[in-house]
Amino acid sequence: MFFLASKILWIVTAPVNVALVAALVGVLLMRRAPRFGRALAILAIGALIVAGASPLGMLMIRPLEDRFPSPPADAPAPYGIVVLGGGLDDGVSVARGQVVLSDGGSRLTEAALLARRYPAARVVYTGGSASLTGADSKEAELARGLLIGLGVDPARITIETRSRNTDENARFTAAIVAPKPEQTWWVVTSAYHMPRAMGLFEKAGFSARAFPVDYRSRGDDGDWKLNFDPVEGLRLFELATHEWVGLTAYHFDGKIDAWFPAP
Repeated sequence: MFFLASKILWIVTAPVNVALVAALVGVLLMRRAPRFGRALAILAIGALIVAGASPLGMLMIRPLEDRFPSPPADAPAPYGIVVLGGGLDDGVSVARGQVVLSDGGSRLTEAALLARRYPAARVVYTGGSASLTGADSKEAELARGLLIGLGVDPARITIETRSRNTDENARFTAAIVAPKPEQTWWVVTSAYHMPRAMGLFEKAGFSARAFPVDYRSRGDDGDWKLNFDPVEGLRLFELATHEWVGLTAYHFDGKIDAWFPAP
C-alpha cells in the first residue's frame, strides 16, 4: 500500500508537474478571470525558470551527497557489497539486446571495481520492477550478466528481483543474506540517495557502510553558478525534491529512525 500511495502521490505533487498544470490553468483562465489567470501563469512559469536556471536544485542535492563520505582507501575489506538497482534501463536493454546503462550506471561500474579490489566479498544486486502495472523486470538478471562480463566470479553474485523501492531493497536483501552484526556490508548507490538507503539498510539489520557514487554536485563554489541547461536544472531540482520528500515520508512512516540519517 505504501508503494502504490507513494507513486501516485508523487505523480500528482511533483513540483514540475504542478507548475506546468498551474501555467496551463492560468492561460485557460485568462478570458474569464484575466488578472488571476495572468498572475497564476506568470507565477508558475517564473517558478519553472527559477528552478531550471538557478543553482537551487544543485544546492538542494548537495547536502544529500555530502552526508556520507566514501570509505578511506585503507578501510578494512567489506564482507559484502550491496548494489542498489536503478543503474540500467531494462526495457531498452531487452529491446536492443545489450545492456543500456542509465544515469545511475556508475553503481554497476563502481561495484565491479570494488569486487575486483575485494575478491572475497559477496556481491548482491537488488532491484525489481517499480512499475505501477506490475510489469516484470529483467534488471537484476541483466546486471548480473554485466558484472560477470566485467570479471566478477558468478559464484560471488546474488540477485534480488522482487523489490520495488528502497525499503524493499533493504528488507528483501536482508531476508536473503541474513546479515550478522560482525559483517560489514558496503552499500553502493547514488550519492543523493545514500541517506535514505543507509537509514533503511541499518533498520533492516545491516552493519552498513556507504559507498556513494553517481555524484551530481561538485562540492565547491561551482555549485553556485547559474544553470544554462534549464532542462537539466529542472531534472536536478525534481530529483532533489523527490529525495527530501522521500526522507520525510519514510521517517513519518517509521521506516527510518532519523529524518536525515548520518554516519
